[in-house]
Amino acid sequence: MTSRGEELSDCADGAQRIDKWLWFARLTKTRTLAAELVARGKVRLNRARVEKPSQIVRVNDVLTVVVSRRVRLLRVLGLGLRRGPSATARTLYEELTAAVDPLNPLAQSSLHLPSGQRNEAGPGWREPGSGRPTKRERREIDRVSGKTR
Repeated sequence: MTSRGEELSDCADGAQRIDKWLWFARLTKTRTLAAELVARGKVRLNRARVEKPSQIVRVNDVLTVVVSRRVRLLRVLGLGLRRGPSATARTLYEELTAAVDPLNPLAQSSLHLPSGQRNEAGPGWREPGSGRPTKRERREIDRVSGKTR
């Protein structure tokens, strides 16, 4: 267990462990999960892959983090002293990620459709969590993908 004096000394020189910063910024639920995220190679610091959770992060560094199948690009604006509320955590970084997710560019546009209107993304695209396709949708998917039954 670290004492309060050690936590203050970590930030006094303008540097902090990356696993602690990810936890303070509320990108992970626990510090152990933050360390595992780093160990799996899901974090990059200034375009270089971070190998160890003890890597030092400083203000104005740019982090690329893969969390929940989503790539986030973050600029470090501050270092945390403790894990506070989410409003405080959001002040530790600036989101540089584009508004549209590059892996699923249609996800944002489907939010603007009126209820009951069909999605114009095509028959092969399905809203995540929408369940199994109907028989009609299955036939459209097969027709578009070139599969025959």
